[in-house]
Amino acid sequence: MKKKLIALAVAGALAAPVVASAQGTNVTIFGRVQAEYSLVDFAGQPSQGALQDNSRSSRWGLHITEDLGNGFKANARMEMGLNAGAGSATTPREQWVGLSSNQWGDVKFGRVQSPFKDFAGGMTIDPFAYTTLQANGAGGTMSGGANGLGSGANGFVNSAIRYDSANIEGFTFAALLMPGDANSLNPLQTGGIGASFLPGGLGSQGNTGGQNGEFDGQAAAKYHVDYMGMGFDIFGGYSRDNANNQQKGLGLRTEEVWRVGASWAYENFKLSGQYENINNAIGSATCTTAASLTANPLDTGLVSGQCNSAMNWGADGNIWHAGAQYKWGSTTLVAQGGMTKAHAGGINNSAARSADSFTVGAIHNLSKRTSVFGGYQHVYVDNPNTAAANNFGGINAPNYATGSRATYTIGVRHNF
Repeated sequence: MKKKLIALAVAGALAAPVVASAQGTNVTIFGRVQAEYSLVDFAGQPSQGALQDNSRSSRWGLHITEDLGNGFKANARMEMGLNAGAGSATTPREQWVGLSSNQWGDVKFGRVQSPFKDFAGGMTIDPFAYTTLQANGAGGTMSGGANGLGSGANGFVNSAIRYDSANIEGFTFAALLMPGDANSLNPLQTGGIGASFLPGGLGSQGNTGGQNGEFDGQAAAKYHVDYMGMGFDIFGGYSRDNANNQQKGLGLRTEEVWRVGASWAYENFKLSGQYENINNAIGSATCTTAASLTANPLDTGLVSGQCNSAMNWGADGNIWHAGAQYKWGSTTLVAQGGMTKAHAGGINNSAARSADSFTVGAIHNLSKRTSVFGGYQHVYVDNPNTAAANNFGGINAPNYATGSRATYTIGVRHNF
């Protein structure tokens, strides 16, 4: 009898959420494991297929809270990403400590996500975020900048302060500030291209380009209202990535991005869209490894690794995205698409490029934690430039060859 009781107790403990408590501090283990089989067909190239998690959806981490009383809490988060099927588990994600108040909102210090990613538009309106059908980067309808200030998967901002306001009658606000010398405390600011020109080097997937005392920042706001059974959301934001002295010497200027968008929901139906206007592209001329669905978004010859939402270096451009969702029982049907226009000009005097795409698919929830998904994405890239026109400072740009790119995928995801 005792053995049976012990067995039942052990089984119950394993089935419960993994939460630990020590002297008033609660620690929760959370995460996600995802794998998908994807097939990429690009005009004139052999098909490429793999069973892994190139969008880096899989992750695990710790969320820590302590009740300080009077509506205040201390919070912290430590999170690491992995690529199921590829044996990779070395990607740092959110790593911050902060304070929250029921009345004043939340403040975080450390490595955080940008408001353009998880607050106002971005991945909040893309049901295929963190899959090979995602809208950013290779999908070509949302910015996926490696500076962490776009919507790119695995894009984070290092050495940042972020504030999220409390909800005041449907209105909320978020702001982020990053000291410009965050890449290095070395007063000589040395380290080559990866440390001083690119946004923190591709490995970090997070630092903005600031040096020499410059500050980078982002602010966004949104408003939600329910009316006659319908839900309306309106959002907008501004992002600024200051050019450092080395970048200015190469002809780059401060990057500015404006975003506006909205969504409308009624019963099981939802429409959403956003528009981004980009000026003097720096980080927006790149994309993260996860957004481009490749190991290195600056490798040449990788037709599956295109940064279709990237601008020409130092030039302007615009991106728009629109989507529709319909929930049918436990299944959500999705149709979305849009266009990226990289305007002519910039420091290479490159010709204009464009990428048009549409995506159709479905997500089926097997339970509250487990889902399967699949679909098709078509991207058409029009690029009159030679490969060298997109290269910069000894860095080779992705393969932007003109032609159709078709992606098919089916996958499974479990949250814990």
